[in-house]
Amino acid sequence: MIIVPVKEGENIEKALKKFKRKAEKTGVIKEVRTRKQYDKPSVVKRIKMQHAVYVNKLRQEEE
Repeated sequence: MIIVPVKEGENIEKALKKFKRKAEKTGVIKEVRTRKQYDKPSVVKRIKMQHAVYVNKLRQEEE
């Protein structure tokens, strides 16, 4: 659980910004997005392969 200390009289927008920054830093948001939907291992492997091919193609075009 993420705890953000809020000072007396501190603006709520500032506290929310602190919370978002802390959540991003700890990787909570990324994990929630990955757990939102289950992907089979074969699908994950296929997506990784497609990404690797895409990156390799970009690198070859760059040279």
